Amino acid sequence: MLFTDRADAGQRLAQAVRHLEGEKPVVLGLPRGGVPVAFEVARALGAPLDVVVVRKLGVPYHRELGFGAIGEGGARVISEDIVRRSGVGPDEVAAVERAEEAELERRAVRFRGDRPRLPLDGRTVVVVDDGIATGATAAAACEVVRAQGAARVVLAVPVAAPDAVARLSSQVDDVVCLSVPPMFRAVGEWYENFTQTPDEEVVALLAQAAGRAGRTGHPATEEVEVVAGGFRLAGDLTMPEGADAVVMFAHGSGSSRHSPRNRSVATALNRAGLGTLLFDLLTTAEEAHRANVFDIETLAGRLSDATRWLRRRESVPIGYFGASTGAAAALRAAASAGASADASAGTGVGAVVSRGGRPDLARPRLGDVRAPTLLIVGGHDTLVLDLNRQAQAELRCENRLEVVPGATHLFEEPGALEKVADLARDWFVTHLGAGARAG
Repeated sequence: MLFTDRADAGQRLAQAVRHLEGEKPVVLGLPRGGVPVAFEVARALGAPLDVVVVRKLGVPYHRELGFGAIGEGGARVISEDIVRRSGVGPDEVAAVERAEEAELERRAVRFRGDRPRLPLDGRTVVVVDDGIATGATAAAACEVVRAQGAARVVLAVPVAAPDAVARLSSQVDDVVCLSVPPMFRAVGEWYENFTQTPDEEVVALLAQAAGRAGRTGHPATEEVEVVAGGFRLAGDLTMPEGADAVVMFAHGSGSSRHSPRNRSVATALNRAGLGTLLFDLLTTAEEAHRANVFDIETLAGRLSDATRWLRRRESVPIGYFGASTGAAAALRAAASAGASADASAGTGVGAVVSRGGRPDLARPRLGDVRAPTLLIVGGHDTLVLDLNRQAQAELRCENRLEVVPGATHLFEEPGALEKVADLARDWFVTHLGAGARAG
């Protein structure tokens, strides 16, 4: 079984654990790669989402050999047998624990911020990872979860090595695994897209899940069907309370509304009081044909149709956030939408932001764009940077080019995506005339 990406794996895994919905479980993702998978599982189950932050305790002279693990809330699991056989003394055990406790606390604060850890006492807990090779980390996590008071522990993963599944089955109440390939070598082999999950994505997904859970009866994120191009396209609409502007996301080639980078930016915009709509510009069948993702005219037409659909629902100013080829579609649609001065009246596009975009593909309509446009490019994305500089010269609207030093095309470097989110937030808050909370 091959998964497109972690979101796809999470959606499929969610169907396999549907039977747990009645137990009102808590879903915990193993950071970092397990969190995008867990996000989809938690959403399908209507369950709260959190991370399980675990630090293995390694024998000082042989760090790969773990003699135990610690977790938040003072959870501590020690193998006295390994401690005895390895000859580790009490002082050495204490020293290792102190060092790992500091790192445990740092990571917990990094991922969760000031939100408290979800209580697990007496609960069914679903521990989720993106896959299991040896199972050492997953085993430690499940032991820690049990020590934190969980009544029932279910380990759920998309793919795992056969020997790891056999071993873990005796350590938890249930293991749910979609694929146990006999020729297993590495988790990444079973994903088409297995790029590293940045800290920023984990933070964004946890914040989005917390926002959804905090609005009983009025979920922050609504699954919608966007009518565009004669199709009903799946989307996620998030409208924070009091939002008086909304940003539509146009995804790039090979991406979708599940794009972790765009979700991260969207969460930052939501925190600032801006609404967001992430949706797929193409159907699943259309995405199978590579040429469609470069059909800018069709993509722009879909975005324009979706804008009209959204305007019938929300009478607020609208902005576009485009990535890669999606940026070209956003600029092309903005060029057809009329002057930005009409945005406050609900007929135009108020602002455009491009992340690592290909504005050159919007020619020859660049000169017709009237919406204030921000171009964001990574400093090490040299080819795209040159294309953006050339395109900027053709724009006749208010515009700015921001270069994120050291960043590459996908902004995977530490802090790079946060910089993108900050720039986009400030641009939209300024130009959409929204009473947003910039900060």
